[in-house]
Amino acid sequence: MTRRGLMALLGGAAVAWPVVARAQQAAMPVIGFLNGQSPESFAHLLRAFHQGLSETGYVEGQSATTEYRWAEGYVDRLPTLARDLVRRQVAVIVAAGGAHLAAKAATTNIPIVFTTPGEPVQEGLVASFNRPGGNATGISVFTVTLEAKRLELLHELVPSATTIGVLLDPTFSSVDMQLSEVQTAARATGHELRVLNVSTDADIDEAFSILVKARVGALVVGGNPFLNGKRNKLIGLAAREAIPAIYEARESTIAGGLVSYGPSITDVYRQLGVYAGRILKGEKPSDLPVLQPAKFELLINLKTAKALGLTVPPTLLARADEVIE
Repeated sequence: MTRRGLMALLGGAAVAWPVVARAQQAAMPVIGFLNGQSPESFAHLLRAFHQGLSETGYVEGQSATTEYRWAEGYVDRLPTLARDLVRRQVAVIVAAGGAHLAAKAATTNIPIVFTTPGEPVQEGLVASFNRPGGNATGISVFTVTLEAKRLELLHELVPSATTIGVLLDPTFSSVDMQLSEVQTAARATGHELRVLNVSTDADIDEAFSILVKARVGALVVGGNPFLNGKRNKLIGLAAREAIPAIYEARESTIAGGLVSYGPSITDVYRQLGVYAGRILKGEKPSDLPVLQPAKFELLINLKTAKALGLTVPPTLLARADEVIE
């Protein structure tokens, strides 16, 4: 081969390689990730999601790519963001952080992998847990049944509290069940409840003003997307007013809250990645059963307990999965 011919061949290859690379990139499946919260506090959960994806053979940026849509706590933005992912024709939509209903309303064709704190059959997401049917499946966190357990833990930590405040979001689909659970627990333990409905920042401010005037001894923060998204505000107000409070998510205790009890959200997000990867490989959402959390975590922040003048019982410390000092 002449030198000119060799150079022509190499030049052609140099042109062809980027074309091949672009074609491979274009062929990568695109995952739509829809979330009602902000990305700042989700870095560790996204790592868990990507870990789950990798367990099925998909690596972000190499064999799959993700289009992220965050509502930044403004749930009214979710329908528009969901429709945008549908127009993008993503291969699967992962709906978390309170985005499950918006995703379901946006498409009946694109597969959806969701998390919901509610009951997915009642919410119309699936036909049943074992055989979801339709285009959606996922993980039902359904932590409303844990409100009674949280009240019991708070009673153990603050036995002197006779009146306990409860914050609930009236727009949450399972709020009635939350209220029933915590009322049943209060009757069993002999506590008086002060239940306050909050669905805006202004509601939260007013609620704490009422709690202080009522001299509540402790506070149960209901588990739902809105209140989980307001954890920093809630923790700050509880600290300012010296009100011992229990939360759903471990992230609240790490951020300075007193105590939390709920499912391992890290494990939930890993499973979201696993299900998304299985669907990319060709499995149908209708054949993948809706899962429920297998891991639950009790976290206690001793620094916050000390600031509140509380002594954590040794029996409670022994049961904690993590103690923050």
